[in-house]
This record gives sequence, structure tokens and C-alpha cells, in this order.
Amino acid sequence: MDPMRPAGAAASAVLAAPDAVAGAADLRAEGEERVAVTGAARGPVRGDLDEVFRRDYQRVVGVAARVLGSRDQAEDVAQEVFLSFGRSSVPAGEAGGWLMVAAAHTALNLIRSKRRRASREESVAAASDGVVSDVADAVVTREERSRIRVALARLPRRQATALVLRHSGLSYAEVAAALDMSPGSVGTTVRRAEAALRKEMNRHASSD
Repeated sequence: MDPMRPAGAAASAVLAAPDAVAGAADLRAEGEERVAVTGAARGPVRGDLDEVFRRDYQRVVGVAARVLGSRDQAEDVAQEVFLSFGRSSVPAGEAGGWLMVAAAHTALNLIRSKRRRASREESVAAASDGVVSDVADAVVTREERSRIRVALARLPRRQATALVLRHSGLSYAEVAAALDMSPGSVGTTVRRAEAALRKEMNRHASSD
């Protein structure tokens, strides 16, 4: 990829909202069933879990999907996040911000845990370069997005989370509340995250 490409543009490309999913109500119903079954297996959960789940499920999935680029994996992350919330003592008024941060952290951790696997997949994908032009273009796009996500996972957790939340549509005030920051520092943190992302991408490109 072009090492001179602005980091903000790169982040926007990989953190853009995934394609709209048909049957969002069905997905939420499936998620409710997953949480109910797993929660029952692990013991009692807080009484407001159902209400919070219905209110915030789509946003939690959206945050995770922006990091992972996979709706299926994002739903698995959402299940884990809501189960953690159900066993937590997080005040109800802070549930939204807690869930968004937990979704970003869990998704970033998933990327970190799969770095070696991602590297192997990139090598396999690169081997198909030049088969036909449209396939090659698709491979390049996948490689670029994969590299950006791996670079994102290497950023300091606070920077990466602020960047993900901001690109997930949260306002500066919402990001500040979720991360316990002053609203005025959010913009600086996001800009530093974009600069750090560019540095990671350039370092990765120079090592290839």
C-alpha cells in the first residue's frame, strides 16, 4: 500500500461501517438466545441485562465489526461483552460507554491473538496475485485491510480504542465519557492514534 496515504483515510477505509445487514431484528433475536443460553450455563446475571441488551446490541456489534471486519466475529464478541456485563456491577447509567469500550478492547485482543494466523493467511492470499486482475485486486484490498487492522492492534490500547469509538460514530463527548477523558483531549488522542497508525503501517511496509 502507499506509505504516504494519510492515516486518517486509511483508518476510515478499514473502520468504515460494514455493509448494512438485512434482518437486524433476527440477528438481535439470535444474540439474545445466545446470551440467554450461555448465561444460564454460567449462573445468574443482573436483572437489567435484557433491557441493556435490546438497547445497545447493534452498537456493540457495530464497534466490534469496525475493528474485525467480520459481522460473525463481531456477534461473538458482543456475546462475550454482554455476558461480562451481566456478571458485572457496572452502574446502569454507565452501561453504554462500558459496553463500547469492552467491545473495542475485546475485538482488538482478538486481532492480537491471531497475528500469526493472519500473517499466514496474507502469504496464502499473496500467492494468488496475478491469477486474474479482479481476483488480484480483491487480494490487494484484503491484504491492505488486514495490515491496517494488525497495525491498529499494535497501538497503545487507549489510542486504538479512542480511534475505533470515534470512527464508530460516537461524539467527542461520548468518547470522553467512555474513556474517562476530558472532551478537549479526545481530538488530540485521535490525531495521535492516526499518526501512530501511519508509523506502524510504514514500519510494516519497510520490513516487507
